Amino acid sequence: MSTTPIVQFGTSRFLQAHVDLFVSEALDRGEALGQISVVQSSGDAARANRLKALADPAGYDVLIKGVDGGNLVNTAQKIKSIRKTYSLPADVQDVAEIISEDAEIIISNTADAGFKRQSQDTDTEFSAGMSYPAKLTWFLHQRFRSGSKPLQVMPCELVPQNGSVLRDLVLEIAASYSPDFQDWLNSNVLWVNSLVDRIVSEPLQPAGAVAEPYALWAIEDQPGLKLPCKHPSIKVVQDLEEVETLKLFILNLGHTYLVSRWLKSKDNPKQFVRDMMDDPEDLADLEDLYRQEVVTGFKAHGREQEAEAYVATTLDRFRNPFLDHRLADIAQNHEEKTQRRVAGFLAWVQRADPAMKMPRLEKLAQTQEMAVTHEA
Repeated sequence: MSTTPIVQFGTSRFLQAHVDLFVSEALDRGEALGQISVVQSSGDAARANRLKALADPAGYDVLIKGVDGGNLVNTAQKIKSIRKTYSLPADVQDVAEIISEDAEIIISNTADAGFKRQSQDTDTEFSAGMSYPAKLTWFLHQRFRSGSKPLQVMPCELVPQNGSVLRDLVLEIAASYSPDFQDWLNSNVLWVNSLVDRIVSEPLQPAGAVAEPYALWAIEDQPGLKLPCKHPSIKVVQDLEEVETLKLFILNLGHTYLVSRWLKSKDNPKQFVRDMMDDPEDLADLEDLYRQEVVTGFKAHGREQEAEAYVATTLDRFRNPFLDHRLADIAQNHEEKTQRRVAGFLAWVQRADPAMKMPRLEKLAQTQEMAVTHEA
């Protein structure tokens, strides 16, 4: 077994309470591939304490708070899946060695803007200013040059068909390298599409997080697929589309819609999603949006009943009395989120019914597009 067969790009509280937690629990049962090396790709010196705490042999805490099966849950877990941590660009050679020699699976979660191209992406020398796909390309090139065996890449970014999207970005960037490297990327790297779902509301210091009981890692099946671990929250599915559209166009769209409403008032005293759920006007507006526009959009695809059920689950998750799910956190990268969640939903529905009208969502998408155009 490799020392750390799993290499993770990203130190987010989401990864700490999702992938890292799953692997930690599986290690206790002897059902994980092995421990994790974590790479902080931003090189942010302010996060040095977090990196040290993540790799502490004593582990870090994840607090699980919420409602599960009608029962209140309020527990703490020690996460001990992370063996090593690194920061780029300082540890670039160490990371290159681990990816070339140890890695069997590469996992990432680099925020909604993580796949955005940067001017340095065409460089064939490592640069801290590269996008994550360009950094990954550079590291994979080191593995290619070392002659190592094939490996698997499993992005967790909330991008539809995230494995395929990341593959295409890497192949485009790899054009700056040799043609045989591009061939190697196609034949020796398994690009896996997956979808993650868990509300992780706040960080603990110096490492750890508070999360809801609900968790899902849906992974699209394909020949040669290797799981980092066995876990009840990991589901291998034949087609991610049904899971993906529910999560993206109901839960995530609901978050973005609430934030757009919250942003309209600069003096709005509400801080958390649950604060908006406690406001009768905000709650009624969201419920009506779901009923009149979102569920109706799913109905156009013949999926009304499952959408209604997922809306009910989503509203319960939004009401979770324990989670301080900050509206300001959700508002980060609001433009990209609106494009992916709201404009994406509109396009998806109109493929089934081009005549369908969704006035509130259409207005939100148009307002955001106008704001971006004005800033440009």
